[in-house]
Amino acid sequence: MSRLAKISGLGQQIWLDNLTRGLLERGELARWIATDAIAGVTSNPAIFYNALQNDPTYATDLARVRMETKDVEARFEALALPDVQRACDLLRPLHEATRSESGFVSFEVSPALARDVAGTLAAARRLWRAIGRPNAMIKIPATPEGITALETAIAEGISVNVTLIFSLAQLAAVQAAHRRGLEARVARGESLTGLASVASVFISRVDSLLDPLLPPVLQGKTAIALARVAYARWRAQPPLPQGASPQRLLWASTSSKNPAYRDVLYVEELIGADTINTVPDATLAAFRDHGEARLTLTDAQEAEAILDAVTAAGIDLEATGEKLLQAGLAQFAEAFAKLLTLMR
Repeated sequence: MSRLAKISGLGQQIWLDNLTRGLLERGELARWIATDAIAGVTSNPAIFYNALQNDPTYATDLARVRMETKDVEARFEALALPDVQRACDLLRPLHEATRSESGFVSFEVSPALARDVAGTLAAARRLWRAIGRPNAMIKIPATPEGITALETAIAEGISVNVTLIFSLAQLAAVQAAHRRGLEARVARGESLTGLASVASVFISRVDSLLDPLLPPVLQGKTAIALARVAYARWRAQPPLPQGASPQRLLWASTSSKNPAYRDVLYVEELIGADTINTVPDATLAAFRDHGEARLTLTDAQEAEAILDAVTAAGIDLEATGEKLLQAGLAQFAEAFAKLLTLMR
């Protein structure tokens, strides 16, 4: 059995943090679904920028969409959405077999809408209809405006991946909005069947920012501790409305940025039932080669002690989360701007 597939046996889903036409055309995604139990796919503007810049399989279609439309964002969607649909179709049997618990593919609204509730909702509705697959998820950032949009999107029956979560307070706000959306939908007498959401908690970027500010004994520990505390609190939440699927925690940004750390650190140390880890190709290959699958989302008491020590060292974790959110928004906005430049 693949080392990655063993994680599935422990109750955690592994999603691929990448989507290109080449992965689909070469059959790699299909093979990874079959052999490594890959159970979902995530994408973002940076991923599609790299795909469109480096994958030659887009060239013919890019020339075509340039002739068909003048709007550069529409050109991008004309290239990207068919890939999302194909990935959804590959994962559809898994989605159906697990009764909508896995097999999702995420596509993000424009980063330019991060502070626009109405714009985010309009984009989420349009993309949800355009993809037209029950196992699609629309990615919305965890800004205050995005969180407001999340509540309405869930109430309207749109599955959502809430991205760029960096702190426990941000996560709590996301979870509360998700619950309100479910309750509003139930109050209208509408079904919760098939409606799903994940809360994407970013991991390695926390340590990358904080490690230089911390004593050696705390370096490389903050992000994992945050995740373990988040998981313990998630498990202690009150019940959701009857028939609702839980908003699962998804660990994102799980490649090791520090070469001094084990290259599968943020996969090995974050394995727990009913969670998801979205992993880029290189980290997948590393875990496939030498990763160890065992339950590690444990000992929240020790994790709380680590966070207390980080705070005692002068770190404001909520301010850190806000700083990282702003940096993430800027990074995605820059990638999206470059992506649209490729469409011209």
